[in-house]
Amino acid sequence: MTRLAVAVWPPPEIVATLEGLPRQPGVNWSKPEQWMVKLRPLGHVDLRLVGPLTTALADELADAEPAGCTLGPETRILGGQWLGVPVSGLDDLAAAVFDATVALVPVTHPQPFQADIVVARGHVPKEIAGEPITGSWQAESVALIADRSSPGRPHFENLAEFPL
Repeated sequence: MTRLAVAVWPPPEIVATLEGLPRQPGVNWSKPEQWMVKLRPLGHVDLRLVGPLTTALADELADAEPAGCTLGPETRILGGQWLGVPVSGLDDLAAAVFDATVALVPVTHPQPFQADIVVARGHVPKEIAGEPITGSWQAESVALIADRSSPGRPHFENLAEFPL
């Protein structure tokens, strides 16, 4: 079993924008290699499903167009303990990903879809939310990603990538 997600990676200019957010001490800030926009977290999945997931996603996304993504307008608290930066413009793509994967992996995460890049984790003080941030880019691909992280060492691997 490996934790999988279907996500969009932001380009370097958006990563640079995110790196420019002010950092308060005592907050567990995530690292740039963790900054993805999850279209669908799949949870812990048997690796035997990677092939069928890849096929289903390739079929569903074959005619999908690049998606215009907009960052911001400000940071927000997610789930009461994370700090996220909202990303708009991915609703249709997320719906397509959900349609392609729901028969293979049951719903394990709350719906409806909400796109964010998580920039801090674990008991983030509410008062640091609301920092203005903006940016935009074209999502040119979607990835099926394996999370092979260990404590303090984020490690993500693209198992498949689907051009848009």
